Amino acid sequence: MNVASLNFQSWRGYLELMRPANIVTAWADILVGFAASGSGIIFTQLINEEASVVILIPLAWLLLATTGLYGGGIVFNDVFDAELDAKERPNRAIPSGRVSRQNATLLGSILFTIGIIAAFQLSWLSGAIAIFITLSCLLYDSLAKHHPFFGPLNMGLCRGSNLLLGVSVVPAIVWERWYLALIPVVYIAAITAISQGEVHGGKKITGVLALMLIAIVLTAVLALGLLEEYTAIAALPFAVLLAMRVLPNFLKAAREPIAENIRNAVKIGVLSLIVLDATVASGFAGFYYGLLVIILLPFSMKLAKLFAVT
Repeated sequence: MNVASLNFQSWRGYLELMRPANIVTAWADILVGFAASGSGIIFTQLINEEASVVILIPLAWLLLATTGLYGGGIVFNDVFDAELDAKERPNRAIPSGRVSRQNATLLGSILFTIGIIAAFQLSWLSGAIAIFITLSCLLYDSLAKHHPFFGPLNMGLCRGSNLLLGVSVVPAIVWERWYLALIPVVYIAAITAISQGEVHGGKKITGVLALMLIAIVLTAVLALGLLEEYTAIAALPFAVLLAMRVLPNFLKAAREPIAENIRNAVKIGVLSLIVLDATVASGFAGFYYGLLVIILLPFSMKLAKLFAVT
């Protein structure tokens, strides 16, 4: 194997650690939080005229922040799982030897640092949320993910906090819209719960629980229509798409909880985070803003074919 081939394998290994397709779903979290802050409507109005750096610069910092935070969390997941992956998933970057555990730790640390610094460019509140996300990710990666209850809850809190990071572009709104974080908390809890059987298979009761949680999420995104600022009719098409993508796969995994079905349900569930975000975003900022968010879906799906999602 020549030097060029070795370099390619090494760089691919680092990208595999970061799960690029998953990072795109984190961008969608930021966009829905941005919409919930009231900035989404302003953003679409500016695009109809001429985009303004007044809106684009804060959004760029937020997207950079979530890239670092989510990427760091995913990298440290593999760092802490190195011994287990050597037995169960030897083809992953660290156990295969393409990336050393030491270098992976350095990469994750750099990504977290980038995420926190980028968040502080907006406000102290954004920076504080970024620090909370970092600590939550490390807690999940090192301890919580092995617990059947606290694992899903911990991961859900990471994603819910990421949504609030998007809202923090207008700090005062965070205290008004904090409850929106509960939607990704419940959704990710469903995915994380069912994912515990993606290697050796799972239990039917876990699949049923995950289905119930997904149903709660679908109900919640439409129930937001009770808010004056939220237009449920704009969110409805995206909610239908979300149900069509997620429910059949989760139902199949619940009926027959073999590893293959569970992995497929987890993959579809993770990528469909973008659809969930488009649903909520469209309710706050209009149908066209929802379309802007859902454009990320084919991009993420393409990356999912090149790099593992789970």
